[in-house]
Amino acid sequence: MSPRRAPVLACSVVGAAVVALDGTVLTIAQPALQHDLHADIGQVQWTSTGYLVAVASLLVFAGRLGDRYGHRRVFAYGALGFAAASTGIALAPGIGAVIALRVLQGVCGALLQPATLGMLRTAYPPDRLGTPIAVRTAVIGLAAAAGPLVGGALVSAYGWRAVFLLGVPPTLAIGLVALATREPGTGPDRTREPGPGHASEPSRAAEPSHASEPSRAAEPSHASEPSRAAEPSHASEPARSAEPSHASEPARSAVPAPRSPLDPVGALLLAVTLGLLVHGLVDAARPGGTLSGLLACGAAAAVGFAFARHERRAASPLLPPELLRSVPVVAGLAVLLAASAALFGSLFVATYFLQDVQGLDPLDCALRVLPLAVLMVLGAPLCAPLCAPLQRRFGPRRTATAGATLLTLGVFQLSRFDATACAVPVGVAAALLGAGFVTLMVTATSVVVHRAPEAHAGVAGGLQQTVMNIGPALGVAAATLLVALVPLGGFVPAAGVAVPALTAVAALALPAALALPGTDRRRTRQGATPPRPGRRPYVRS
Repeated sequence: MSPRRAPVLACSVVGAAVVALDGTVLTIAQPALQHDLHADIGQVQWTSTGYLVAVASLLVFAGRLGDRYGHRRVFAYGALGFAAASTGIALAPGIGAVIALRVLQGVCGALLQPATLGMLRTAYPPDRLGTPIAVRTAVIGLAAAAGPLVGGALVSAYGWRAVFLLGVPPTLAIGLVALATREPGTGPDRTREPGPGHASEPSRAAEPSHASEPSRAAEPSHASEPSRAAEPSHASEPARSAEPSHASEPARSAVPAPRSPLDPVGALLLAVTLGLLVHGLVDAARPGGTLSGLLACGAAAAVGFAFARHERRAASPLLPPELLRSVPVVAGLAVLLAASAALFGSLFVATYFLQDVQGLDPLDCALRVLPLAVLMVLGAPLCAPLCAPLQRRFGPRRTATAGATLLTLGVFQLSRFDATACAVPVGVAAALLGAGFVTLMVTATSVVVHRAPEAHAGVAGGLQQTVMNIGPALGVAAATLLVALVPLGGFVPAAGVAVPALTAVAALALPAALALPGTDRRRTRQGATPPRPGRRPYVRS
């Protein structure tokens, strides 16, 4: 691994893991927090809801900030702010301060999360993104799985404040590392966007000649640059310093690319839309909150319409049209939305089924679904060495289709359980869920990050994180409403409609997976993809 890429990967992995761990340990700490601060259930709920609304509202705008000012810088500010907010929560005197600081923590988390993917996109070439994304996914799964255990141990030994201090040292460390690390290929001085397929190598896209191949300067393929045909290219020549393709060199920063506006109106409309939507979904899942949740979702739809209208008319929209017109990016986001909604909605019903219907204690319940956690944790690193050859041979389309099939079969298996279900079928269903979801997560995230233009890597990362926040909220809210519609079935999957409906939601990932790119091998054999400029063609002997 390149010395410049190691700090980027470390910051991305640790940042994503801290955010995942923070959410799971808080769930364990909430009862102790409520008793210690003499709060009611509604106030405690807002310690989670306030954070979730802040994160979901600002993720896309935060990604746009990273595209403009550099993902490393935005990540560093987000990590340091996250550490400061966590420290403040641990020292908070009352529930009001905790809620306010959790919202601030959500704002910092929104700055941090898209940059974890944006930094990977700019540090790694597209054909090597599979391994770092798989490692990141594995660590997220490990953090989420270890969260309840770590949180329970800390709360029992030191109280609820300790769970917030847990994330301070790592976020502080990665924030300082990010400030001291120079991220290649990013920053406001970037002057040229690489063409499709060359996003990871902006310098090559801009200058096809290389110092080691002076004879290439006279090739006919570069006739469009007559001034350069007469001069062999040498990286050490001073005259080359005027070229804008290498923003990392000091002399070239004198001609920065013009910065497009940030579209604050679009950012505000999108933030209100997502905030109302997440609040409505969370409120609808609360007993007695169905009406207010539906009203909030209706308001979100109205503001969302205003946002779409504004984006069509804006000179520099928040969501770049070329990104939204990318079929692979949109299909990857659709896969993640359907898969996360189906998974978390099913787990919500399954948890109540195992504990309330079958009478298992939390430990026995966790053991029944242990295959899910094991495959989530181990599946991604196993996918790391296998993902690249599998996608070269079968393509993201077939890989994601196989994952969507496994996930759908797992939810379908859960939908057949009655009160007499034993441990073996529950474990099989959990294994199918884990294997299917981790395959979809790695493949779809890799497609979204890979196929997005490098100039819009932050927005793509923000959209991916937004989907991963809204999907679980949508799945849990839908499951809660469907359980309420068929009260006689309760949380018995075979007697209700919630899990069968979630099976249909999981099946929606299948057509989305079919829209992902296929294998590139056929296109290469047909000669549809020309060789990269400045690269000698590879001839198989």
